Amino acid sequence: MAEKTFERTPKDLIIGIAMTLCGGVLWGVNATVSKILMGTYHASPLWIACVRELAAGVLFLTCSAIMTPKLLTGALRDRKSYPRLLATAIICVLLVQVAYLESINWTNSGTATVLQSLNLLFVLGVVCLRGRRLPGVREGIGVALAFAGTVLIATGGDFTTLKLPLVGLIWGAINAASTAAMVFLPVKLIERWGNFTVNGIAFLISGLVLLPFVRPWATAPQLDWLGVGLMTFTVIGGTFGAFWLYMAGVVRVGSMRATMLGTSEPVMATISAVAWTDAVFEPTDLVGFVMILIMVFLVR
Repeated sequence: MAEKTFERTPKDLIIGIAMTLCGGVLWGVNATVSKILMGTYHASPLWIACVRELAAGVLFLTCSAIMTPKLLTGALRDRKSYPRLLATAIICVLLVQVAYLESINWTNSGTATVLQSLNLLFVLGVVCLRGRRLPGVREGIGVALAFAGTVLIATGGDFTTLKLPLVGLIWGAINAASTAAMVFLPVKLIERWGNFTVNGIAFLISGLVLLPFVRPWATAPQLDWLGVGLMTFTVIGGTFGAFWLYMAGVVRVGSMRATMLGTSEPVMATISAVAWTDAVFEPTDLVGFVMILIMVFLVR
């Protein structure tokens, strides 16, 4: 898939690759941490989403005010950027966060993160529509592998029944679609106003939208010291750190290369799910995971 290219030095590429990989690892681990919070501490997906969006938004804006104050004031004064900022907040933050957490809640962190990798199919669809063309041979094979892998994960090889809840698959598809928008919507804003500024505004808007519906002060779960530590990680490392590193990496290495590097997410989510939770993956699950990950490297 062709994409607009920018001048990037070898140093930019190396830094971008490292940032994208680290962002993917943090996001993958964050999936399992979120599953523990939802399972052990009975935290609702919406409560987790609301709290970490508000907290991460404050962190991003604080960094922006300290490090790039002119970019922050410039973005706030540029009313022409408001529609794209609002779309980024609703689609690339609110929908991504809520759909991802709901998908984890209904399935498990490894499966949810692999389903998120299907975002590349939506990216391919947009690229083909813009270019008024059909998918190429490699892309067609990738689509077929992704479809077959998803069917294997959903059915466990028994095509007469669903092994995963249908609602979990639907949330996974919504998550993939909204994640695909991250390749298009915020990139120009980040190039103009900076990573901290754009993420800060988007996260804060998203959290404020959820605030009256969630009322986190009234629906907070009972957290012990471990729970507080997990929640702290999911805000600072799994959300603030993961989004900052990944989006900074996208700008440096390009959307398609970043998408391929993002396969570190499902790998870490699967490993941490097996190590820290009761998740058990059947051979058909692993085969399906591999088929979807191969699709990522074919569709480009």
